[in-house]
Formats: sequence, structure tokens, C-alpha cells
Amino acid sequence: MDASALNWLSATDAARAIREGSASSEELVRACLDQIAREESRVQAWQFLDEAYALAQARAADKWRRAGEPLGALHGVPVGVKDIIDTADMPTEDGTVLHAGRTPLHDAAVVRMLREAGAVILGKTVTTELATYAPGKTRNPHNPEHTPGGSSSGSAAAVVAGMVPLAIGTQTNGSVIRPAAYCGAYGFKPTYGLVPRAGILKQSPPLDQVGVFARSADDLALGAEAIMGDDEDDPATRPRARPPLARVAAEEPPFPPRLAFVRTPMWDAAEEETRAAFAELAEHLGDRVAEFTLPESARAAWEWHRTIMEADLAASFEKEYDEGRDRLSDSLRGQIERGRAVAAVEYLKAAARIPRLNDGFAELFDRFDAILTPAATGTAPHGLASTGSPVFCTLWTLCGMPAVALPLMQGENGLPLGVQVVGARGDDARLLRTARWLVGAVADGG
Repeated sequence: MDASALNWLSATDAARAIREGSASSEELVRACLDQIAREESRVQAWQFLDEAYALAQARAADKWRRAGEPLGALHGVPVGVKDIIDTADMPTEDGTVLHAGRTPLHDAAVVRMLREAGAVILGKTVTTELATYAPGKTRNPHNPEHTPGGSSSGSAAAVVAGMVPLAIGTQTNGSVIRPAAYCGAYGFKPTYGLVPRAGILKQSPPLDQVGVFARSADDLALGAEAIMGDDEDDPATRPRARPPLARVAAEEPPFPPRLAFVRTPMWDAAEEETRAAFAELAEHLGDRVAEFTLPESARAAWEWHRTIMEADLAASFEKEYDEGRDRLSDSLRGQIERGRAVAAVEYLKAAARIPRLNDGFAELFDRFDAILTPAATGTAPHGLASTGSPVFCTLWTLCGMPAVALPLMQGENGLPLGVQVVGARGDDARLLRTARWLVGAVADGG
């Protein structure tokens, strides 16, 4: 195995190679660091990276394997962690000068679980300002003149640029699915409540969710399964058996899945080539896809999401606003100020809509295995002043449904054009199996 190309291994293949002894964790981490040295000045995906410490973790993983100790599913595999997720051994600065130099005392729950699975925490990936809309320094790896999306910009870009096989991000609106689509990564946001958020920057408790970036659906399953569980510091989680994501995702469906093509009431925001590409995709899939139209009244869900998110931002970032508002972006100040004006009754009414929305999708999921819809309005916009629109992610985030971004299409400008598949809450394993099937169905048609 060419050690210099190990950084391009999938997480699944890397874990297998380390477990079987055909590659070492140190060799893999060194290959990733070499790729970072080549590409970081162009992509700028990392907020914190200590090469010596990364290699020390890898050597410890190799020593553990040689000693014949039991190995976790990610033993020796390097993982990038978004810089709003606490790491006790590295700074976590949340994308703002107001938190510069902050080093937590404890790992976030997901970081602890990654370490328990044997992962090497390679470093901290760039986030936008407090994981909202003001961009960080990261560039799109396909074309650095285009945005990588946000807010998990560094995590998506690092995976696509060959710097790390797996990375962790978060989503409160479109912060996993959109950057995955723009950068051409596979992205997965599991069902709300399956992944604990303890030790992660709090934006909006009803909306905050954790996700994974990788280079295949199998890798999404491997990474997400490792971080699912209960944590007493996150009331959205509860004790339950860990879903068998990796096993189910690797299986062939018992019959070809049925997909509901849902344009959403925001279809007018989709660019012309996105509309054309999805028409072509639907035609290619034939009788495996049928259009499902949401009622126009569903348009109100986007306003409910905004009400919840902005009110929660005002509460979560009260200290930052009161003590350092002049160091915040105009966009974040505006969100906080609008959030401060939200009446409690409006917030509670919006939050109460979430279970009703999910109940309303029951009919759809009785007939279809998953929803097919765009991951973004189009390819990554030109310019670096914006991270693009999350409008095709908002509804599914509000509902807490699992969603997967797949890099299946390409725009006329050569940039990725992402496909999103969405499942019913709790149906994560079957959704990943459907996503894997869809990748194969598109590839077979190519």
C-alpha cells in the first residue's frame, strides 16, 4: 500500500487497514498531515492543528494494537472536529475573537465517544462565527473563489481535500447538508436526539444537531454510529440501543426503495440548473420516484424555524451581545436583536408545531422510503462574503428528521450539485441504506 496516498482511503478502509496491520495509524496520520501541508494555504480548513500531538496520538494507537488490546471501530483513524465542539486537549474558540484562547476542561460527549472508538482527534476545523452566517477563512476545495458553505465549512472542505477521512460538524439550519453539497462531500445529519450535544456550543436546543462528513455512505454510517448514545447532560437524548447503522447501510434493500420527490414551497429559490438536474434525476429513476406536493401552508414552517432559532440565539449569546456586540458581525447582531423581540407565546407556538409537522409526514412515509429533494439552491455561490442559502435544509432540521447529502451531480461550472435524501425520525439506518442504493442507481445509469 502506497503510504503517501493513505490520506485518500475511506474511513472504513483505513480502519480495516489499521486493524489488519497493512497500514499503521502513524502512516495514515502522516499522510493526512502531508496533504494538509500541500493544500491548507489554498483551502484553509483548520483552526487548530498540532502535528506533533496528532502523531503522538497515532503512535499510542499503534502501540495499543500491537499489544493485542481490543480495538474500537475507528481505531487509529484521524477525525476532524468542528471548532465549536469542546476538546480538553485543544482550544475551542467557536469562530469568534470573543472566545479566543478558550481551552475547555472537558471533552464534549461526541469527542469522548470518538476517543473510546479509538479515533485520533487530528485537529479543530474552521467554523463560521459562533456557527451562524458570517464566514470563516475556509475556501471551497474545488474552486477557492467560491464559498464552502457553512457553518461546518472546515469539516466539509477538509474531507473533500483529502486532509482527513472523517469529520464532525453541527447543524441548526443547514450547516452540515449545505457545506457537504457545496464541497462535494457525503454529509449526514442524524435524527434529533440520537447524538448528544453536551459540550457543544449551544445555539438553539430544539434545533441543534450533530452531523458527519465523509467520502461514502458507508463511512457516514461508521462515523455516526460511533457518536450515538445517551448523555445525562443532554435532555434530548435517552437510553436506547445504538442503531446498527453500519450493518444496515451495507445491506442491499429487500426491494428497490420508493422516493418522494418533494420540491418544498421554496422551489422558486432553486436555480434553473438545479430544477433541470432534478427533473433529469427523477426521469432516470423512473417508477422508483413520484412527486409529492406539500401544502402551501407548509411555507409557514420556515418562519417557525426562524422564530425559534433567533429567540434562542438571543438567549444563548446574551453575554457576547452585552459585552462584545461591537465585535460581532452585522448579521449575528441582527439575529440576536430580532430574537430579543420574539414574544414568549410566539416561541412556544412555533416549538409546539414540531411534533405536529412530523405527524403530518406520516402519510408520506407510509408510501415512500425517503424524500428526494435538493441539498441547496444550486452549486456553491461565487464569492466568500456569504455561505449560501440553507432554505432546502430548514424544514428537515426543524422536524429533526435524518438527512443525507450526496455528491451525485455537477453544475455547468464544474462544481458539485448536491442531492438530499430525508427519512422519518428514527429511521436513520434505512435512510443510509437508501442513500447507498441511490448512489448505485445513479452510477449504473452513468
